[in-house]
Formats: sequence, C-alpha cells, structure tokens
Amino acid sequence: MHIRYTDWNGDELSREERLEELLKLFSYLLMKSSGDVDQALRWMDYLNQSRGILGDMTMQEFVDELKRRGLVKEGGDGGEGLGLTGKGRQRIRRDALEEIFTSLKKGFSGEHRTPHSGTGVEQTGDLRKYIFGDHPSNINATETLSNALRRVADLDSFSLREDDIRVQETEQTTSVATVLMLDISHSMILYGEDRITPAKQVALALSELITTRYPKDRLHVLLFGDDAQEVSLQELPFVSVGPFHTNTRAGLRMARSLLRRSRGANKQIFMITDGKPSAMFDDAGRLYKNSFGLDPKIVNKTLDEGVACRREKITISTFMVAQDPYLVNFVEELTKSNNGRAYYTGLGELGEMLFVDYIRNRRRNYTGGR
Repeated sequence: MHIRYTDWNGDELSREERLEELLKLFSYLLMKSSGDVDQALRWMDYLNQSRGILGDMTMQEFVDELKRRGLVKEGGDGGEGLGLTGKGRQRIRRDALEEIFTSLKKGFSGEHRTPHSGTGVEQTGDLRKYIFGDHPSNINATETLSNALRRVADLDSFSLREDDIRVQETEQTTSVATVLMLDISHSMILYGEDRITPAKQVALALSELITTRYPKDRLHVLLFGDDAQEVSLQELPFVSVGPFHTNTRAGLRMARSLLRRSRGANKQIFMITDGKPSAMFDDAGRLYKNSFGLDPKIVNKTLDEGVACRREKITISTFMVAQDPYLVNFVEELTKSNNGRAYYTGLGELGEMLFVDYIRNRRRNYTGGR
C-alpha cells in the first residue's frame, strides 16, 4: 500500500462546502434552463465573470468536477455538447427537496398521518385499555404490571387479567396517491415573473420525498395547457412552458383517471396554477378557447370535474401563484364544489405550503370522513 502525504490545507472543508453550494446553484440553473446543461453552464460562466462565484476554480475545472461526479456526460441532445445523466437528474431532485425542507419550521417533518387513532405504528403517548386484536408490541408493560400489582396483596397471589393490560394509543398511518398538476400555460412565464421554475422545483422535491421516504405512496405528475399529459420523473427537469391556454378540465379529468388505478389509498390532487380555465375540448373533440373573463361554458364543465372528484373521494388542493380576480373567483367555486382546499401563495411559500399539506395529510382517513 502506498501512502501519499500532502501539505495540510486548513481551507479544505470550506472549499468542499463552497463546491457543494456551487452544485446546488447549478441544479437550480438546470431547472431554469429545462435541463439544458450547456445553457446552465453559460449562466454559471456569466456569474463567475461578474461575481467570481468559482473562486480559484476555473470553469473547466468545474465541468471536470461535474463529470467526475457522474452528473453530466458528453453528448447531449443530438450527440452534441453536454447532457444530464440519471445521477444528475437525481441530484436536481435531492437539491430541490433540501431547499424546500430548509424553509419548513421544525416539527412539520415526519410521517403523514390521519387525525384519527387506529392500528398504525406511530405512538401518540396516550394509553387505553386492551382491545382484542391489539398488537402485542404496543402493550405498555410498566402500566400493565402496575395495574396488576395494585389488585393483589402480595406477589404470591399475583395474576394478570385482561382489564390490567394497557396499550399505547397509535395514530393510523396511510398510503397516499397524489396527482400533481402543473400549469404550463404561457402566463407561467409572462409579466416578468418566472413561475414555472418554482413549480418544477416543488414537483422535483415531492418526487424525491416520496421516492426516499414514502415508497408505498404513488405520485403522478401531469402538465396541463391546451391539453393534459403525464410526464415521468425522468422528464421533469426538461419540462417547459408552451404557447398554451389553460385547460383545467382536461387536467382534472386525466388526474381522476390516474387515481382510479390506486386501490386502498387516499387520493388527492395538488394543482399549481396561475390562471383561470380558458380552454376545453367540446363534444366533437375540438379545442374551444376563450381568454376573456370567465367563460360560463368552460367554467361549468370544469366545476363538473370538481364534483366528480368529490364523488370519487378525491380532494383537490389548489395552490394559486397569482391572485388575478378571475382566478380567485374560479378557485373559490372549485373548492366549494369539491370540499377541497385553496391556498393563495406567493412563489416563495409554494413549496413550504404544499409540503406541510402533504406531510400532515390532515384531512384524510380510511373511512373517508372529514
């Protein structure tokens, strides 16, 4: 074995920490560029020239580090430039998750639970009498023995009765099937505000959360513009906005179809949008569009989907990243029709509000009650 000695560098840790911050910035720029590695690197180069973000590292050394870590590879789209690897896509999801969790207040993280006691694995701290069928691992030995000893005069007459047994109360954990609907209409990049990048960040982070912490849960991500389409987790970084209207009805209809496949799970839709419904397909399959005000024909058909979701015990949580009066009016009607939830949130609070709602899962239970 050969041992190689080098001079001690007291800044080594800070260099590694700085590199980690640069990698997080690169992940964000990749989201903003819809997975275009070369574009993200051009932005990094601009920031380095104007702000010196790389320190004593050159751009080529940074690119070499990305390759060494297996985040990028030669040969992007069409075999030219650099492309994102599977490990690179996973890194984007991980960084998105960490970014959102740093904004969560302490105490919000943890397994999502129903608000009802049941036969799950999370102890509440409360005790109750034994009921036939309780799992032996939930028996509180100290309290059970204390009850038995209080009944007897000495240890020779010790006996244990069913009435003595106390068990730890538990909260009922549940699996969840979620459809995350992302609005990709043109307004998501209009008016000088990039709304699609924070929305994608939430989608990427939620996918990483479910993959790593809640593997029994299901997550579908679908995009809705003129029409609706499901995208895979691998495609998420490459999602971009198009010259589309907002066909909320098509999105809700596809979401219902996807959730029908999930048996025995609580079902919910998270919809991130910045605009009122402005399009739908008519009975002949033609796209009917109206961007002016709230078109009753479009609105009523969309609200019908909200009612259908309620009948199928699917709750819709709408996260509005704009407060246009027409959007607010529509969302209030949709929430009423579905008995769902609505959040008027800025882009900065989007991830926190959605994650708290998901993790707590506070309005779901096995019996469908509220």
